[in-house]
Amino acid sequence: PCPLWKEFAQTPCYVTGRIDKSYPTVCGHTGPVLDIDWCPHNDNVVASGSEDCTVMVWQIPENGLVTSMSEPVVVLQGHSKRVGIITWHPTARDILLSAGCDNQIIIWNVSTSEAMISLEDMHPDVIYSVSWNRNGSLICTACKDKTVRVIDPREEKIVAEKEKAHEGARPMRAIFLANGNIFTTGFSRMSERQLALWNMENMDEPISVHEMDTSNGVLLPFYDPDTNVVYLCGKGDSSIRYFEITDEAPFVHYLNTFSTKEPQRGMGYMPKRGLDVNKCEIARFYKLHERKCEPIIMTVPRKSDLFQDDLYPDTAGPDPALEADEWFEGKNGDPILISLKHGYVPGKNRDLKVVKKNILDNKTTKKTENTTPANKSVSPTPSIKSEAKLEEILKEIKSLKDLVSSQEKRIVQLEEQMSKIAI
Repeated sequence: PCPLWKEFAQTPCYVTGRIDKSYPTVCGHTGPVLDIDWCPHNDNVVASGSEDCTVMVWQIPENGLVTSMSEPVVVLQGHSKRVGIITWHPTARDILLSAGCDNQIIIWNVSTSEAMISLEDMHPDVIYSVSWNRNGSLICTACKDKTVRVIDPREEKIVAEKEKAHEGARPMRAIFLANGNIFTTGFSRMSERQLALWNMENMDEPISVHEMDTSNGVLLPFYDPDTNVVYLCGKGDSSIRYFEITDEAPFVHYLNTFSTKEPQRGMGYMPKRGLDVNKCEIARFYKLHERKCEPIIMTVPRKSDLFQDDLYPDTAGPDPALEADEWFEGKNGDPILISLKHGYVPGKNRDLKVVKKNILDNKTTKKTENTTPANKSVSPTPSIKSEAKLEEILKEIKSLKDLVSSQEKRIVQLEEQMSKIAI
């Protein structure tokens, strides 16, 4: 999403080249879209956060968008200021976390559209980043007050924290690693870019700190838990640096740098099961330029055509380990792993269904049991649905008419050019 647009587009990976202006988009927000996140347990579901203070969850049709989509499956309202961070729970179905500029974190049960957990008083300033740990039992946050916090969201308490993790005034980022350690990026007091590794059990001193350079771009970390490689993409940089995290000193090992001529405005990251194992592809990024989005594919050259077990250990699959209610009741579950030996074959995604709970259900009395069918009001839902469907059809008809009209004009122009050539 572009922070200047109120919409975003979905295109198949194999589609390249210029996208037509009439290409269908997801356009339900009334303010700029600030963040989106695809659901790890349903390849057709995506959530978006916006400057209009709402979170919306969308179900993209199996074969992609045919017409623009303006009606989300559910709208989640609870923030009083813009929503800049959206992230799904890694192992539990239909749990979504959002963080806004109201310094509040809300954890939603999307299947009931309820705000189940609200963390209001833990962050005195803007939240820069939020990351779940491997099994989704904890989150770590980076805040404008220069503090990194580890939070147990269900207990609503801070488990560990480190003030001035990076002393510079520029934004920080913090992510959980597979072994429970925390990786942060930030700036030193002298405005040098830094990366650091922390043990959650003892955050007094970092395990390792590395000085990078004096560039101004905020370093965005992307982590591959299968190979323990962290990719760092700086805003405004034209390079991607990558490091391997190990248990031996110096703990953070520089591997290489990928460089291009054009700076990046943003970066997207393909999940592991979307990579081409036959080409030994270990990472794929989507680099946002001013006017285009460029895929960047990283491969490890191998002479053999056989499956490379060392490059592709079992990775997190699409099946959730827990249902939402189980997680909120206190259960934890590690990701359910799958092998990529024969490539990832996506199964049929089930539709996202939202069942809104009636607040009157908990106050049911014998009086409601004695209510006769004649006294029950008829639900207006079907008429609303049919009106929305009709409006969608009318929009599609209008867009098709506009397309036909533009093509007719183009045909007339070409005929005039042909007549001139014939003369």
